[in-house]
Amino acid sequence: MPRLILVFLLFTFSLSFILTSAFRWQCPAEDAQVVAEIFAALNWTYTGTDCCHLFNRIQCNPNTSSVMSFTLSRDQFNGPIPTAIAKFANLQSLSIHKMPNLHGAIPPSFASLTKLTYLRISGTKVSGPIPTWLNRLLNLESLDLSFNQLSGSIPPTLADLPNLTSLHLDRNMLTGPLPESFGQFRGANLQIFLSHNSLSGAIPKSLAQADFASIDLDRNQLVGDPSPLFNNRSKSMNNIILSRNLFDFDLTDVVFPFGLWILDFSHNMIYGRIPAEIVALPNLQQFNVSYNRLCSEIPQGGNMQKLDSSSYMHNRCLCGPPLSPKC
Repeated sequence: MPRLILVFLLFTFSLSFILTSAFRWQCPAEDAQVVAEIFAALNWTYTGTDCCHLFNRIQCNPNTSSVMSFTLSRDQFNGPIPTAIAKFANLQSLSIHKMPNLHGAIPPSFASLTKLTYLRISGTKVSGPIPTWLNRLLNLESLDLSFNQLSGSIPPTLADLPNLTSLHLDRNMLTGPLPESFGQFRGANLQIFLSHNSLSGAIPKSLAQADFASIDLDRNQLVGDPSPLFNNRSKSMNNIILSRNLFDFDLTDVVFPFGLWILDFSHNMIYGRIPAEIVALPNLQQFNVSYNRLCSEIPQGGNMQKLDSSSYMHNRCLCGPPLSPKC
């Protein structure tokens, strides 16, 4: 008899667990309604009430079943971003990418998605300014608005995001200077990608206070001396890409972060000598100062021995290996 009771109790417990799990994984009615509204706006077909089974687009919280991640991608829908997305009460991740016919502005209603840690709207025709209200999304760790048609200046308020570690605004139509406020970024190991825009002006002096892990300013119209951004051996920078701008400064006495991997200063108006200390950087893998106005003997040793002539070509009077002119 005791054994039968034990079996019965185990069976009851197992059945209860299965039913509870099944209920727990059932999409809440309010989230199912939001999904229905989004699909209707996209002219997609949605049947049923359980949105948690849409694994390619939705991830649900394992404890509450509320939608915590939503993805739209690789579709030819022609229209604006569905505003109903803002109705997800517990959304932590939103990814909209590779939808080349998606257009219009980023919906202001997205300001209510304050639980977001990841926001990606990339590879679309979304246009207009970068919203100033993004600084309300205080939990954001990654913001990717690359490969769109966004215009205007970069909002200084982005520096209010305390947890940001990745900022992609590259390949848009942004203009104006880099915000002074970017020197106040508090996120650790922040990576900033602003390439392929029309940004102009000098690098703000305040950025000397920041310690970015990586910064890419390739193909803009920036001028002056950017060296305060990186002229410190103790900074944790790994990648510095400043190519194809209008930077004009003396490289001779500049020092570099000790952990630097990639440095690209090509296609600017940089003059002076290549600092001899460059050979002491143990992790340097890529170094390019081509198409500038440098004039010196190329330092030899360290990882510099791995570089070919393309890293130095088209300068005023660089000489020594790997270039053919002897000093």
